[in-house]
Amino acid sequence: MNQNQQPQQTSSSEGRSSADDDSALSDFLSSLTDYTPTIPDELVQHYLAKSGFQCPDVRLTRLVAVATQKFVAEVAGDALQHCKARQASIPKDKRDRQQKDRRLVLTMEDLSKALREYGVNLRHQEYFADNPSTGMDPATRDE
Repeated sequence: MNQNQQPQQTSSSEGRSSADDDSALSDFLSSLTDYTPTIPDELVQHYLAKSGFQCPDVRLTRLVAVATQKFVAEVAGDALQHCKARQASIPKDKRDRQQKDRRLVLTMEDLSKALREYGVNLRHQEYFADNPSTGMDPATRDE
C-alpha cells in the first residue's frame, strides 16, 4: 500500500464499511416510520417526557418502543425458564398430581430472578395488617 492510499474503514467483526453501517441504520430508521409497535407511541412519549427527554422524531420514539418490547420479551422468556425449573424441582409425587392441570404459574419469585439477571432488583413490599380481617371480603369477616 502506498502512502496516498487510505485503508477502508471496516467494522472488526463483519468486515463491513462504516458507510454500509450508516446505510443499514438509515434503512432501519426509515422502516420505523411505517411500523406500529406493540407499545403505543403515546405511552413511550409519556415516559420519555417524564424522564426529561423530548424528541419530535417519531422514529426515535418507536426505536425506544422496539427496545422496550425486546427487553420485556427477554425478561418474560427468562421468567418462564425460571418457572419451569422451579416446577421441575417439585417432588415427583406432587408433580404427578399437578400434571393434570399443566398450567404454569408465574410467581413474583420467577419474575424477580429474571429481572435480577438484567440488573433490576425487584422486591415486593411486605403486607402488614392492623387487624387479621383487614383486606378480607366483608361478607366473610367474623366481627
